[in-house]
Amino acid sequence: MGEKNRGGWVYIMADRYRGTMYVGVTAYLPLRIQQHRKGTGSDFCAKYGLKKLVWAEFAENIEACIAQEKRIKRWQREWKFELIERANPDWDDLFDTLV
Repeated sequence: MGEKNRGGWVYIMADRYRGTMYVGVTAYLPLRIQQHRKGTGSDFCAKYGLKKLVWAEFAENIEACIAQEKRIKRWQREWKFELIERANPDWDDLFDTLV
């Protein structure tokens, strides 16, 4: 299977309820979240202590994930809050639901 045909995830990390957020994309979500929690996932997450996975969406095509990530990054903060709160109103850490 070609790299472009692999599925992937668009996700949002946060430090707290309606706090600082990071929008990312990855082919393998559990490993990526572990990297963020260790401070090796991204400089932004490490700098601001973003360790909570508050939203994630799977797509069958990684290119679709990349396009969605870029769209969400351009959104207003309030739109991102609404996206998260539709699926996760209490901003719970969703990492344990992945396993």
